[in-house]
Amino acid sequence: MNASAVPLLNIFEKKMRLEVPLFQRQYVWNREVQWEPLWEDISRKFTEYLEGRKDSPVHFLGAMVLDQKQTPTTHVERRQVIDGQQRLTTLQIFLAAFRDFCSAQGCSPLAQECENFTLNKGMMADPAVDRFKVWPTQLDRAQFRDVMTAGSRSELETKHPLVKRKYARTYEPRPKMVEAYIYFYDELVDFFIGTEMEPPIAAEVPISSRLEESFTAFKNALRVVVIDLEKEDDAQVIFETLNARGEPLLPADLLRNFIFLRAARMKEPQEQLYAEYWSRFDDPFWRTEVRQGRLSRPRSDLFMQHFLASKRTVDIPIKHLFVEYKFWIDRDKPFPSIKHELAALARQGDDFRRIIQPTADDLIYPLATFLEDFDVRTAYPLLLHLLDLALPESGFVEISEAIESYLLRRSVCNLGTKNYNRIFLGLLRHVKQHGTTSSEICKFLSNLSGESTEWPSDEAFSASWLSMPVYNVLQNPKLVHILRRLNDTYMHRKLERIRIEGPLTVEHILPQNWRDNWPFADGMKGLSYEEVWQRDENDPAVQATRNRDAALQRFGNLTIVTQELNSAVSNGPWETKKPALLESLLPINQRLRDEEIWDEEAINRRSKKLLERALQLWKRPAANRSFASSAQS
Repeated sequence: MNASAVPLLNIFEKKMRLEVPLFQRQYVWNREVQWEPLWEDISRKFTEYLEGRKDSPVHFLGAMVLDQKQTPTTHVERRQVIDGQQRLTTLQIFLAAFRDFCSAQGCSPLAQECENFTLNKGMMADPAVDRFKVWPTQLDRAQFRDVMTAGSRSELETKHPLVKRKYARTYEPRPKMVEAYIYFYDELVDFFIGTEMEPPIAAEVPISSRLEESFTAFKNALRVVVIDLEKEDDAQVIFETLNARGEPLLPADLLRNFIFLRAARMKEPQEQLYAEYWSRFDDPFWRTEVRQGRLSRPRSDLFMQHFLASKRTVDIPIKHLFVEYKFWIDRDKPFPSIKHELAALARQGDDFRRIIQPTADDLIYPLATFLEDFDVRTAYPLLLHLLDLALPESGFVEISEAIESYLLRRSVCNLGTKNYNRIFLGLLRHVKQHGTTSSEICKFLSNLSGESTEWPSDEAFSASWLSMPVYNVLQNPKLVHILRRLNDTYMHRKLERIRIEGPLTVEHILPQNWRDNWPFADGMKGLSYEEVWQRDENDPAVQATRNRDAALQRFGNLTIVTQELNSAVSNGPWETKKPALLESLLPINQRLRDEEIWDEEAINRRSKKLLERALQLWKRPAANRSFASSAQS
């Protein structure tokens, strides 16, 4: 057999039909397991080309095994797909979606160019079949033909409308190939058009130019390994060998081998280097798997991913980690020796362990625990950079406070997190160029605009704080963090020795089940959900009930307790609940002592008082103004 690595589109360039044998299974790929990872690979190369990073390493999408078929002279050349039929079919579907999207954007020449890779042209003995570059198994042919020839999303949806069976709550699924086309088409719309909140990459460039540049990336930066079988090759044996299931090496394992093989070539002492620098990574701690996205990953792989992103200031998917690390070492030669390389990895490995397992007396504890509570691990490359610089304590604290303010304000305002990876990598590039100071970090973050990136103003933050049903919007760890930080602002010398060791629980002061024990001031009882729905919208009882249901989810009605109150006390009247809250030593609860009545007015009053403290805790500097100077104003 002959194996060669070729650009992806080379497979579809020749006038040829890649035929899937009838005995192979139908098309089974799905969104979560295959389509999404494939789109991540493709969109990443699109992004690199749109951002001018064309020197990044090419990405291999896998292997295709093809067996030559005897073809009469007048027929289109045929090859049988022994392995890789699911990938080949999906790539054709993607090309059809890209072609039709280009056509919809008025880019007809590019759409025509795409069609050259999806349909054969010229003389054919059997045009109905020979025109397709890939020809699936018999049961899949009708849907494949529809996808490849519909010409637009709307036409395909007309052929395959959503159907709901009688009494069914959900629509019947469309054929898998149709669903794949719609998925890729939607992703292309999101990537190239975006929304007002999430503008596309290089939005200032005309879409026609962005599409052409992305198609160039598709042609040049994605490759496959094509294995052509010869007469004496046993196709079945090769298929079974390629699909054997062995225990895969982790990226960290590959990197270790890569590093120590180079150490041997350079005659550096391998055993000594291993004992001094790498042996710590063989601790079971690093093999522990943690959830990231769709999959669980060992901590060693996550560290290597964030370490490399910190050094290169670009996004590094874990599945590309080894290739990207090797590319960085070969191209940039960032270390004078293997010893320096391993020393950097060991030092930053210790820093990463501090980040994910901080101790209360560590300088990074406030920021590390905040990032964990708010689930913002995309900031880890920046944090690794900060720790590697060994900044003075005051400088690190100022930077930590700025980052916390930026992220917390966005969270309270319920703004999206989708762009955080790009934001923090952009921030990392900025501080590497202009200096890692709180002033530069604040300048960068303050000058971001638009809902997807902005640092909310005092006005926007205050409006959300006073009106947002935060209990329904924010997860429990976020609320606990906010209320705990507010609690700390009430500390004074007499309370300095209070230390909270155990977990805290969010408690509604006016309970969510308030109707039985919390009548309105006029004695009227709150309406049930069914009564609210049945009565007139202008009914005073309806309005009063809705106002209370809204108020009880706001900051003014939330507090924290060291032990969850039992149900009878938690849902009981204010006369019962108030003493139970005052038994807590937390200063934030002691402020309830003077409240004789707890109602909407009291909730609004407390919301405003907490907001005053929140604005002081989580300041936002003006654009081009340092955090430190703002904090002193």
